[in-house]
Amino acid sequence: MRFSLGKAALLAAFALAACGGKPETKAADPQPESASAVLDAVIAGDQRADAEKARDQYRHPKETLLFFGAEPSMTIVEVWPGGGWYSDIIAPFLAAGRGHYYAAGLDPEASEASRKSVDALRAKLTADPAVYGDVRFTVLGAGRDIAPPGSADMVLTFRNVHNWLNAGTAGDNFKAFYRALKPGGVLGVVEHRADEDAPAGFEGSSGYVKTSTVKALAEAAGFEFVAASEINANPADTKDHPFGVWTLPPTRRSSAVGGQVDPDFDRAKYDAIGESDRMTLKFVKPAGAARAGGE
Repeated sequence: MRFSLGKAALLAAFALAACGGKPETKAADPQPESASAVLDAVIAGDQRADAEKARDQYRHPKETLLFFGAEPSMTIVEVWPGGGWYSDIIAPFLAAGRGHYYAAGLDPEASEASRKSVDALRAKLTADPAVYGDVRFTVLGAGRDIAPPGSADMVLTFRNVHNWLNAGTAGDNFKAFYRALKPGGVLGVVEHRADEDAPAGFEGSSGYVKTSTVKALAEAAGFEFVAASEINANPADTKDHPFGVWTLPPTRRSSAVGGQVDPDFDRAKYDAIGESDRMTLKFVKPAGAARAGGE
C-alpha cells in the first residue's frame, strides 16, 4: 500500500503533537518544537512521491511553514493547491494535530480543465482519511468564501499571484483571504519574485511579480506586513528567460506554446538554475479587525 509507512509516521507525529514534541511531557498544548517534529514526519512520509520530495531543495516546505507559524492544530486554507504538492504536506500535518485543511481551488464549473483538476485533487486527498484527515473543498471566485468568515488561522498561497494579476482578480482574492481569517490570522505568500526595477508589462506575463506589488495588494485588503524571508530565494535566477518563469523547472517550457516541445532548444543553462527566485512574505489580519472584514 502506498500509504502504509506514511500512516505509521503520522501516528508517531500525532503523538509528538499531543505532547509537544517530547514523549515524556504531559503538556496539553503543543510546544513550539512540536510543529517541527510533525513536519519532519510528514515530509518524509510515503504519501509523497520521490519526485515531489526532490523539489524540497527549491521549495523548503518545513522552513517555509515554520516561518509562517503553522501549527498542526490550526485551521489552514491553501488557495489554489493545483496538483497538491503542498497539500501532501499541509493536510497530513493538520490531520496529525486534529486541525482543519481547506483546499480553496478552481471553480469546477468554469471549464472542463478546471473540473478535471479539481476532481484529480479531490480523489487524491480523499483516498486515505487516516493520512489526509477531513479535507474541505471550497472555491476561490466571485461571491464565494474560501472558508467560513473569520474561521481560519492561516491562509497560504504558493506561486499564484501572477495568475490573478493576469486575470484582474488579485484585489478581490486578497479581500477573500482577509474575510476568511480570524483577527490575528496569518496570510503567507510565496511568489516568483521580479526585480523592483523590472519594466512595465514584465509582471504577471513573465510569471514574476514585484514584492512591492504583493505588499500593496495585501495592504489594500487590510493586512499588515509582518516579515519577509529569503528561504526560497535563488540568486542564480536571472529572470530573463525566453518563456518567462515557465522556462525553468518544473515546467521546462521550450516554446512559446505550452505543451509544444522544441527539440532544438538548449535546456542546459535553465535546468542548472533550478526553480525560480521567490519572495516569502508574512502578513497578519490586525487583531482588532472586524471578524469578517475585507470589504
